[in-house]
Amino acid sequence: MSANPSFFKRICLFIWNVLNGTRKLILNLIFFGFLALILIAIGSSEDIKVEDNSALVLNLAGSIVDQKQQVDPIEAALKQGNNGSSDGEILLADIIYVIDNATHDNRISTIVLDLAELKRAGISKLQSIGDALNRFKESGKKVVAIGNYYEQNQYFLASFATTIYLNPQGSVSLDGLSMYNQYFKSALEKLKIKAHIFRVGTFKSAVEPYMRDDMSDAAREASSALLADIWQSYTQTVAKNRQIDANALVLDSPSYLAQLDKAEGDSATMALNMKWVDTLATDEEFRKIMLDAVGKENNGDSFKQVSFYDYLTLVTPLPSFIEQDSVGIIVASGTILNGSQPAGQIGGDSTADLLRKARFDKHIKALVLRVDSPGGSAFASEQIRQELLALKAAGKPVVVSMGSLAASGGYWISASADYIFATPTTLTGSIGIFGMITTFEDSLASLGIHTDGVSTSEWAGLSVTRTLSPQIESVIQRHIERGYLDFISLVAKERKISLEQVDKIAQGRVWSGKKALELGLVDELGDIDQAVTKAAQLANLSLFDTRLIEQELTPEQRFVQQMFASVSAYLPASLSHSTLLEQMLNQWTGSLKTIAAFNDPNHVYVYCDSCVIN
Repeated sequence: MSANPSFFKRICLFIWNVLNGTRKLILNLIFFGFLALILIAIGSSEDIKVEDNSALVLNLAGSIVDQKQQVDPIEAALKQGNNGSSDGEILLADIIYVIDNATHDNRISTIVLDLAELKRAGISKLQSIGDALNRFKESGKKVVAIGNYYEQNQYFLASFATTIYLNPQGSVSLDGLSMYNQYFKSALEKLKIKAHIFRVGTFKSAVEPYMRDDMSDAAREASSALLADIWQSYTQTVAKNRQIDANALVLDSPSYLAQLDKAEGDSATMALNMKWVDTLATDEEFRKIMLDAVGKENNGDSFKQVSFYDYLTLVTPLPSFIEQDSVGIIVASGTILNGSQPAGQIGGDSTADLLRKARFDKHIKALVLRVDSPGGSAFASEQIRQELLALKAAGKPVVVSMGSLAASGGYWISASADYIFATPTTLTGSIGIFGMITTFEDSLASLGIHTDGVSTSEWAGLSVTRTLSPQIESVIQRHIERGYLDFISLVAKERKISLEQVDKIAQGRVWSGKKALELGLVDELGDIDQAVTKAAQLANLSLFDTRLIEQELTPEQRFVQQMFASVSAYLPASLSHSTLLEQMLNQWTGSLKTIAAFNDPNHVYVYCDSCVIN
């Protein structure tokens, strides 16, 4: 009995219609759901208006960075939206751009610093914002700061204000700086894990946690000198801004207790007595003060104001479709890793691709490389430097602008530039090199797991489940020593310093930007604006644009991010904020993720783990 072909055809057609109908239904639900959200957002939103004599509220939330880490577009939109969040990121360039625009905007008379949600930010970045605030004040306008509580970074920025307001129940927390690490030597011994360490540099402390239970004398000496240098910059700046004695910022315990007793135990009154703040005011009292200063808004009961995020949306320029001679800007921010990496990390391949793009762009006449990195892969660092050399060979000057840190691999990729700028508090140098291989043969053996077999050579059998022979360790150490020689030779050649001089200031030691200038590791103290000006001078440009050269989102990613950004304000707050547990887990696992991400093909790293200051 033969099957009827038309019967099977009808069955297949039925199945296809069911599947295709289901597919269309799901897609339509998604599409019309998104469309409904967009219509709600459009119907509910109003045009951003800035009234005359308004206050610009710099409600800076999250971490201030040179380059945002690339995340899922939907997640980014939920976190950022138009309000920001404490676990989000803000571009330093956007903050300075907004302040400089407000300086020349006749509608803006005052800046209000609302720093309650400001989290991580290097002192050099805060200084750049402070310089922009000073320009704003020099135009005859006022800056005020309001807070229930000022942490150290928040207070540094608040010190640039004309007037600092503090809640009567608040306080100012000034503790100084510290560097503390976790050390694992005893733990590794108990777990029977062997850490094979290879390094060159007396001060190269990146691997100390795996070979010691405490800080070495050399690391203690270098870290103490570095902290003293950075803290001096902090206290001198704040003392100058507040016109107080720099020694009155962090008190010893007896002096602090005496001042607290004088204020009858009231922290806010103590801050007022110490001239850390100017006035104690509740939120309602501050509202009334600002109503007197700038007037009442047309719609609502608050003072006339525009938020940082709204004002940024308002003043962000439209893209230019007429290409002109430009100074290109490439941001190298994060750990240096091999291969292609997303924004917020520096990939050997991906960053080299951006440099290559600048080299072959006829409108890019010079380049500023903005470096904010503790280093990472030695191979990827050299890969990036080789592309910089090709850019220079093409007749395009390269100027480096160092951000909060440009250490180890961060300095490696900077050394060959035509000119190097650092800020006084940039952590730079850390010219050293290390390698590390952990093996687990003893810990596995304790569990009854053993490795055995044959190979054609001692190299073929290398594994984390087997111990390293002394001969192989000697070979690896020789490679590390050669890497160190290459590093200091590179610095000696590019900075025109003798090899012996470089060796003395290298050894893995980290210096402040101010000290790096004295040692000849950088050419001048300044920020990215000075770097752009210098690059234009070297390229003989009188009229020019600046152009950020960066990895671009796909059209699909850009569409989803823009769509969600417009509706994120109408979604539940729980979707846009991480939980406390998530934040704690992220903090605890951060260093482990960094180590796990290391992927140098030769297992050789130029990385500065001591560049984290608390």
